[in-house]
Amino acid sequence: MTSAASDSPRVEPIKVIDLFAGAGGFSTGFHAYVPEGHTASPFVSVAAVEFDEAAASTYAANFPEAEVHAGDIGEWDPGDFIGSEVILGGPPCQGFSGLGKEKADDPRNQLWQEYIRVVKKVSPKIFIMENVDRFLRSGQFEELKKITAPGEQLEEYELRVEILNSADYGVPQARKRAIVIGTHKDLPVTKHPRPTHDRKADAWQPALADPGDSEPPQPWVAVGPAVFDRTRFVELRDMPERPGGDDSPLGLKQPGPFFTHELHIRRTPEMLSLARYRAIPPGGNRHDLRGKWVELEDRCIYLSTPSWDAHNNGSGDVMGRMHADRPSVTIRTEAYKPEKGRYLHPTEHRPITQYEMALIQGFPEDFKWHGTKIEIARQIGNAVPIGLAKALASVVYKTLRDEARACPD
Repeated sequence: MTSAASDSPRVEPIKVIDLFAGAGGFSTGFHAYVPEGHTASPFVSVAAVEFDEAAASTYAANFPEAEVHAGDIGEWDPGDFIGSEVILGGPPCQGFSGLGKEKADDPRNQLWQEYIRVVKKVSPKIFIMENVDRFLRSGQFEELKKITAPGEQLEEYELRVEILNSADYGVPQARKRAIVIGTHKDLPVTKHPRPTHDRKADAWQPALADPGDSEPPQPWVAVGPAVFDRTRFVELRDMPERPGGDDSPLGLKQPGPFFTHELHIRRTPEMLSLARYRAIPPGGNRHDLRGKWVELEDRCIYLSTPSWDAHNNGSGDVMGRMHADRPSVTIRTEAYKPEKGRYLHPTEHRPITQYEMALIQGFPEDFKWHGTKIEIARQIGNAVPIGLAKALASVVYKTLRDEARACPD
């Protein structure tokens, strides 16, 4: 993926910094946005920061024009990038996530302050922070609101906060995230993008209070036609052998590159796991294993577990098959493991692959990945869905270009 600058001589490239960049989902979505009447994106990635070396290598491979700092953000000086118009980033969310048991004292929770440090020094026109929805109920979010008050560090910014669902923007995945948009007070306030899709699109009616909602939404995108119809005839494969060499991005010698379409990686499940997959019907989950036995190697084996049988409540997604007729559940870092959620193929007796994970997140077929298959899965699961990032790029562009049109030639 290369830099995309506007084809119009009247539209200056918009410089973007991506913090906690991961593989570059945020940046990929911004580069995918092309304004009406143009043939290329106005957004140009100039810098990125990512601590994980495999993810940093992936970012560098896809955005070679950007300066990538593969290390601690606390050691990065953004001085060379003062004047960049946009800062993106999703500080690590493990301390806020329900899966992380919401540890208030998790040191990763404080990394958002490094994000603020960069915003303070660079003084972008707009910054966007993405995190799990629980972030909005944290003490850190309360601190963030305080520092935009008069006399505080970011007093020149106005915050807008909403929880957005990726499925509402054409992503075949239901994934809710808190999106904080900070706009410099010299500009019109950047509003969150209007949803383009709706779970109940057939029942939609125009909103009388908002003339901008006059265009009817499309139905949510089902994961079956969007992803599994594409992979139905793609052969499962082993991970290609590509050890990193001296010419690898950033000189980090990470394995790869691997294109997205090369990540349809087969697993070799144990016989018990395979028997469980076969016993779970379309749309089913761990509850369908209760009371079922199978003969394996001359032994009668119970398919469920005492723990699963003891819990009638809790997640019904464990060992669940994806529903082909609706968006997938949230793609997480271990979505290739069905014991972690509803990650079984809708009809085939196997978990989804890294290839399918990447397609659900919206990554292009020719995206380049670096790292082991486990590291790549982590990069995919941690990424901002491309469709959501693209929608956010549209409102950022609108704010910045509205300002440009208001200025005399």
